[in-house]
Amino acid sequence: MKLSNTEIQEIHTILEKYCNSKEARSMKSFCQHGSVSTYEHVMYVTKVCYYLNKRLGLGSNVKSLVIGAFLHDFYLYDWHEKDDSHKWHGFSHAHTALLNASTRFSLTDKEKDIIAHHMWPLNLTKVPRSREALLVCLVDKYCSTVETLTKRSAQA
Repeated sequence: MKLSNTEIQEIHTILEKYCNSKEARSMKSFCQHGSVSTYEHVMYVTKVCYYLNKRLGLGSNVKSLVIGAFLHDFYLYDWHEKDDSHKWHGFSHAHTALLNASTRFSLTDKEKDIIAHHMWPLNLTKVPRSREALLVCLVDKYCSTVETLTKRSAQA
C-alpha cells in the first residue's frame, strides 16, 4: 500500500487537531498488538481505510472516515495491564472510546457510528450502520491480525 505525499498530507490536515491533543499523544505509550502502540495502530487503520476508499472508489466521506478511524480506539489505557476494569476490553472499549472522543471533540453522527460499531461482530448488537463504519470495522480486523502476527513484542 503506497499513499502519495498529497494523500498523506490530506490525512494529516484532517487529523491535525486530533493528533496534537495530549490524549492522542498518550496513545503512543499504550501497547496495542505485539510491539505496536495504540497510536501506531489507529494510524495504520486510518491509512488503510483511506487507501481502500480512494483506490476502490467506495465513495465514503473522507473526513468522517479518517476521523472515525483515528478515534476508533481512543479508550486511553493499556488494556494489557493487569486491572479488572480491562477484563472485558474487547466488549467495552468501543463505548469507552466513544465517550472519550465525544467529551474531547465535536463529532458527527457518522464519526460516532464508526467508533461505536467497530467491534462488530464481537459486539453482536453493534452492527455498523454506514459504509465508513463497515470499512473501519473490517480494516481494523485486518490491521490487528497483521500486527499480532508480524509485530510480536519481545515478551511474547
